[in-house]
Amino acid sequence: MFAAPSDPANLGLVMGTAVPRSSEGDVGNVIAALVAADGTGAHVYAHPASASRLAASIANLADAAHYLCMLHGRHPGVIDHAASRTVDNAARSWLLQASDAFAAERAFLTQVTVAVGPLPSTSGQDQCDATVLQQRHALDMLAQSDRRGCAMGAAIALVLDWRAVRKVLEVAALRVGIEPPPSLIPTSSATLAVAKALGTDENITRALHFGARQLLGQHRGLWDLLQARASIRQQS
Repeated sequence: MFAAPSDPANLGLVMGTAVPRSSEGDVGNVIAALVAADGTGAHVYAHPASASRLAASIANLADAAHYLCMLHGRHPGVIDHAASRTVDNAARSWLLQASDAFAAERAFLTQVTVAVGPLPSTSGQDQCDATVLQQRHALDMLAQSDRRGCAMGAAIALVLDWRAVRKVLEVAALRVGIEPPPSLIPTSSATLAVAKALGTDENITRALHFGARQLLGQHRGLWDLLQARASIRQQS
């Protein structure tokens, strides 16, 4: 269900939102619209309005931290893979900043995961673990794609969507007495400017869209899973 298709040319298998046929100049706007519509901040479980509900349940916070750590807590990650496969000068400085910043985010994620305690026991645990491992494998494949622009699309979407993901982590951190450090990830404007600079032709633009959609699809699948697990615990 959550695995990325093996052929990056096969668009739209994970996300339902249609990507409009775009000109070279608006690739950043399209990715921004995808993040707004299908990213973490748009999911009912992870939406900022749900922060109080999440904060009230240490089990829900532990669930989120542990599975986010399983998905993004390992090095090399999506941005590191993209940095090793991207030769575009327009992306180099952004990739260096994003890679260094995400290393700090990874450390923060790990710190929170340890502090919130063990993964809460939930029915279907083995299947849930297997699903998130499949998601991680799908992201690894995506970030190591040979199709020019695909890995960068995923990295760009990760940086843009991480702002909403981090809000959940900050709720968890504060709940266990950790002061969240400032985030150093590139700004949204700088990130979208890189996307625009890279979208030099239709093939690269489509690959950027594909990479972004697949990354957002994996994130949305994770929040769907966490929401289902919280519901199961509430009923038990």
